[in-house]
Amino acid sequence: MAADHSQAERDRDRFYEILRALDERVGRRMLRDCHGRLNWPKRGVYFFFEAGEVRKDGVTPRVVRVGTHAITDKSRTTLWKRLSQHRGTLAGTGYHRGSIFRLHVGRALLNRGDIALNPDTWGRGSSAKGSVTDAERQVEQLVSVYIDDMPFLWVAANDEPSKDCDRAILERNSIGLLSRSCPTGETADVHSGEWLGSHSASDAVRRSHLWNVRDVDVQYDPRFLDLLETCAERTERIA
Repeated sequence: MAADHSQAERDRDRFYEILRALDERVGRRMLRDCHGRLNWPKRGVYFFFEAGEVRKDGVTPRVVRVGTHAITDKSRTTLWKRLSQHRGTLAGTGYHRGSIFRLHVGRALLNRGDIALNPDTWGRGSSAKGSVTDAERQVEQLVSVYIDDMPFLWVAANDEPSKDCDRAILERNSIGLLSRSCPTGETADVHSGEWLGSHSASDAVRRSHLWNVRDVDVQYDPRFLDLLETCAERTERIA
């Protein structure tokens, strides 16, 4: 069946209207201003924005990353735990081997030439010894600065972990709706000419115009918007 581009445009407008209403109620946050003592929902889905990245109207902030956690049966990761992995440490460093988001941002910064050194260990292995992480510290620091400046919203979705939980549905379909490389992607919003992601080593990031790799080519199911709206309406302001 041919992709319905006009319907996708309407669905994107509805998606952003849901986020606009959510923003009015709970307010976007910056990771640099957040900590674990806030009353975060136990589980949820988050949406990152980025300075200079807007929709076709030239005004509405464009979502540049969708993420979640706890979508396998045995996962016990909380929403804040996942966000804190992206934020990095209070000392301003971080550990990109625990955050694919950090990994891609760091590699893009290196590719763009923002950093004089270029450690060949970046992105290699699931763990690293101290001498390796010491050599990567400057990159981790710049990644933390970059991500900490990105506003984000979240929706609470507290059902039990599984591959078919609400969080998995929301993440997969949000990415499919927003991605430039999905079946209806020809009408999706595009990145600015200055977007850091265009320097990504990941073809999926460059094609999708999102800091996402998984699900960037999927066909979204428009019914997920009803679930998104319900979750957004149940999400409370944190304090």
